[in-house]
Amino acid sequence: MSIDTLRDEILVASLPNVVFDGWSLQSLRDGTGMAGHEPSALLRAFPGGVTDAVEHFADWSDRQMLDRLEALPLAEMKVRERISLAVRTYFEVLEPYREAKRRQLSYLALPQNVALGLRLLYRTVDAMWFAAGDSSTDYNHYTKRALLAAVVSSSTFYWLDDKSDDHAETRAFIDRRLADVLAVGKATSSVGKLGSMLNILPNPLRFARQMRQRSAGAQASNATVHMAENI
Repeated sequence: MSIDTLRDEILVASLPNVVFDGWSLQSLRDGTGMAGHEPSALLRAFPGGVTDAVEHFADWSDRQMLDRLEALPLAEMKVRERISLAVRTYFEVLEPYREAKRRQLSYLALPQNVALGLRLLYRTVDAMWFAAGDSSTDYNHYTKRALLAAVVSSSTFYWLDDKSDDHAETRAFIDRRLADVLAVGKATSSVGKLGSMLNILPNPLRFARQMRQRSAGAQASNATVHMAENI
């Protein structure tokens, strides 16, 4: 068995545990057993522990998204339609693991993990542009990914709290955000574009603060539910 297959099996088996124990060694140990592996397999799969597993979750999600997109007629679509579909497909992959994604973002919002979180975000948007057929290597390569990072990060927050049927509100939000960033790209000069782009990019400190606030809110809500169940 390849190391990637081992990692995938342990990860997928661990994701339900994350709902209860968070991204922790306990979740991974339980997942390793549930996947039918000996405890020593966990160290082989994720020698860096929880951080390695969190990073692999991002990689696994990106690969699942690309696999689904390969089966779709992207060549018949406009670039904007391809990107919109890529973002929606990304959330479809994550839908069964929404709480694991929420907790992953909380983990990445810790000060020591913010840089990793932004690196994983870049990998995701790079995969989306790759699926959309982008082959640019100049300044536009980075501009496109920076603008899409703003869309994906804000859409992720929106999706996590979206309770609409079939996530219709999230789809509409994605399309609005894409329209906004495309307007920035078209309406300004190269210098102005850079300034406008920087204003809408995910700011590491703001990103971390938002996730800490959301995490604290979720913990307070869970505590309230727990109290109610025990009254």
